[in-house]
Amino acid sequence: MESGDKRVKPRKIVVRVTDEVLQEDLKEYSKNAIELGATNARAVTTDMVSVDDRVIAKCVYPKCGNYGTSANCPPYAMDIEKARKVIRRFRYALFIWMKVPSEDIAGPEGTRKVAPWLRKMHEIVAKIEAEAYYDGYKLALGFSGGSCKVAFCPGAECSALVPGQACRHPLRARSAMEAVGIDVMDLAAKVGLDVYPIGASVSSSDVPHGMRFGIVFID
Repeated sequence: MESGDKRVKPRKIVVRVTDEVLQEDLKEYSKNAIELGATNARAVTTDMVSVDDRVIAKCVYPKCGNYGTSANCPPYAMDIEKARKVIRRFRYALFIWMKVPSEDIAGPEGTRKVAPWLRKMHEIVAKIEAEAYYDGYKLALGFSGGSCKVAFCPGAECSALVPGQACRHPLRARSAMEAVGIDVMDLAAKVGLDVYPIGASVSSSDVPHGMRFGIVFID
């Protein structure tokens, strides 16, 4: 679990945290996510989270350049049916988002400048996941947005795919929400965010901003 240099005082694990305590913790995690660099964060119930096979299909058609290059990307990421079952076991999640300048995410140049934003969201997700873990939510589980390989290991082979080796950044690298089938744009729309389909063919002048997302499931 990612904890950084800050020492933590773990909370005793109980059979079931009361909803009152959980809601207060979610408010604290939201505040902390913003302090770490997120634009905002919101607690959502897991019935708002759609896991859709078509999301995984979009990793393949047209095939993403990161497909098969990372242990956290398809086809190596958590299988979609398992993701559905896992997510259903949680009551709540903290949905985290970060506005990104459109010129850093849209158009051919933007797609080459997005790595620092990906890395930042991975780090926020990992730290919130760790905070929840030490607060007694022992099964807290985070997913970020975008390839961890682009964020942390550009130009290098994913060491986790090499027999006998482990991930270089196990406490920071997470699968993207999309890699396990979570319909991120659907969730963003449900919480009232302005979100646009952005890619190499979109001019930065045509969208007010881009977005990066992450989520931490907590129960």
